[in-house]
Amino acid sequence: MSAYLAIGKIRFLAGMQYRAAAAAGVLTQLFFGLIFLMVYVAFYDQGGAGQPISLREVAAYIWLQQIFLSFIMLWLRDPEIFSLITSGNIAYELCRPCRLYAFWFAKLLATRISGAVLRCFPILLAVFFLPAPYALPLPASPAAFALFAAALLIGLCLVVSISMLIYISVFWTMSPVGSSLMVSVAGEFLAGMIVPVPLMPGWMQTVAYLLPFRWTTDFPFRVYAGNIPIGEAAWGIGVQLAWFAALVLFGQWLLNRALRRVVVQGG
Repeated sequence: MSAYLAIGKIRFLAGMQYRAAAAAGVLTQLFFGLIFLMVYVAFYDQGGAGQPISLREVAAYIWLQQIFLSFIMLWLRDPEIFSLITSGNIAYELCRPCRLYAFWFAKLLATRISGAVLRCFPILLAVFFLPAPYALPLPASPAAFALFAAALLIGLCLVVSISMLIYISVFWTMSPVGSSLMVSVAGEFLAGMIVPVPLMPGWMQTVAYLLPFRWTTDFPFRVYAGNIPIGEAAWGIGVQLAWFAALVLFGQWLLNRALRRVVVQGG
């Protein structure tokens, strides 16, 4: 366990060095958050009342996306891992006295956490003081906030476990482009990052509920806003854990199968 904590700490500290990039990211995310909210404000002003999610809940949904973007974005990639696989330098990774899946998982997890730490607090301070209806509302209740925190952390682990499948697929495809694009586009849409899941057509909501993506974004943010009741939220955390266990077990099995067939060329 100490090896995984050590690589996590190294990656976290390395990520914390990119303060200028984080500052630029804060401004970008504030801009896009305001643009998205303006669209929804216009939608609700022009007959959007009676929707399954209120404008106040949408505001919480949008700003939480921007605050925790590093936790939930599926297009965040570590090019070093892709290079290790395609160049043959994966041989060095196999010499380490630790499990490769857990080693990579710790690296990816720490990278996402460092990115969120640099950006979340400035955005949080800014959006709390915006005028209504653009401000981030407070959580629906203390219980909702506690369940939101748990759901957000499990959702982060889910995102990393989904990303791990993309890295592992490169053992067969030798290119990350196809799998990255397919998972990023489809996954982020079905997670509710483009349109909140309650505002999707009924058939599309059914598809979203059958896949793990919405448990990374839509579920924790709606728990915070109070759109999902406390009892349903507690049950949903159990579903999150089940998906996480299934994806990790599948990823480990797939990686073990890939490593049995891997060929490293060169001297």
